[in-house]
Amino acid sequence: MADCRITHITKKNRQCAHEHITHAGNPPTWYWSREDIIESINNKTNTFYVLENGNRSNVGVVNPNDGRSPFLRTYADNVWNDNLLALPEQTP
Repeated sequence: MADCRITHITKKNRQCAHEHITHAGNPPTWYWSREDIIESINNKTNTFYVLENGNRSNVGVVNPNDGRSPFLRTYADNVWNDNLLALPEQTP
């Protein structure tokens, strides 16, 4: 199992606060689709995290109960947060 740092994201509409992340990764080493990262987390084949000001936030999968698709979110100090959305954008 690899522990993978995410440094960049891609969203269809960067200006929309509610738009799902479509891709994430650490280019040029790796850049995966949201679905592939979710599958890897769910299968426990890799862990993912972001660093903000030297503080680590683990990436987890949120499975909404309202019919929306699963999505990625960071989790640190027992709190879900939006650290992923603050990362720079990368073209997949």
